[in-house]
Amino acid sequence: MLLEAQSDITVIGEVGSGNELLAVVGTLHPDVILLDLTMPGLGGLEALPLLRKMAPRTRILVLTMHDDESYLRQALREGASGYVVKKAADSELIAAIRTVMRGEVYVHPSLMRVLLEDILPGGNAESTNPWNTLSDRERDVLLRVARGHTSAKIAETLNLSAKTVETYRARGMEKLGLRSRAALVQFVLSHSLLSPDQTS
Repeated sequence: MLLEAQSDITVIGEVGSGNELLAVVGTLHPDVILLDLTMPGLGGLEALPLLRKMAPRTRILVLTMHDDESYLRQALREGASGYVVKKAADSELIAAIRTVMRGEVYVHPSLMRVLLEDILPGGNAESTNPWNTLSDRERDVLLRVARGHTSAKIAETLNLSAKTVETYRARGMEKLGLRSRAALVQFVLSHSLLSPDQTS
């Protein structure tokens, strides 16, 4: 209702999951996709790179409850044109849509600090820690891997498919530049993410 009330915005479709979105994006050809990160099945962060390939001219604006900086960084890396948290005012959402339509990038003001820290000299050293580039789910999976849990056990615990767990594991390991569980264990111990007795 909010979007339809704008004279320059028309809602041409609505879906309930990432899989549904991939199925219709090639037919609808939207100018802007308002993308939630938390959806059944294929999540927003997983759908982003696929959408960039399928609809390279479509601008993607993430609308999410997550104001976590790792989600912001990952969304922008995967090709999002903007990032708005759901607590934002209605007027901000409309402004964000119009901003990305102009080919510009929009980031919720509360998260702009994160981007400034990345580019300004003397920025927050913690932001350069590769662990902070992981999503919460990737961190959770990798910590469980480091503890010695199998993909099957992790999948059962987190109510995910084993394939999805493997995807989180592979993506997280790639971001950290690690190739084995032993290297992962060494990493989490050196960064005090686990105690030695938790990795046996």
